Amino acid sequence: MRVKFTDTAFSRTHRYALGIEEQSGRRYLSIPVSNGLVDYEEYYEISDAQYSALLVDEAVAARFAAECRAHRHDDLLMQQPGWNRGTAV
Repeated sequence: MRVKFTDTAFSRTHRYALGIEEQSGRRYLSIPVSNGLVDYEEYYEISDAQYSALLVDEAVAARFAAECRAHRHDDLLMQQPGWNRGTAV
C-alpha cells in the first residue's frame, strides 16, 4: 500500500506539521528527525478531534510535538522506525 502524507498546516517556529494520510484518511502530527545519514519525518496518528484542536491552538500543538520528540507517544507512530532511529531536529 502506497502511503501519501499531505501536510495541511505547519509551524516553522515549533517544527511540526499537521496533515492527512491520503489513502487511509488518518490525521497526523509530524516532526523532523535525522539519523546522521538522512533527514526524515516521524508521523504520529491523532484523532479527528485532536487534529481540529491542534489546528486552532498552536501552544497545545507545540507541547504535543515536544512530547513526541521525547518519545512519549511512540505508540502513535504510523511507521515504525528502523534500527538507526533518528533524533528530533
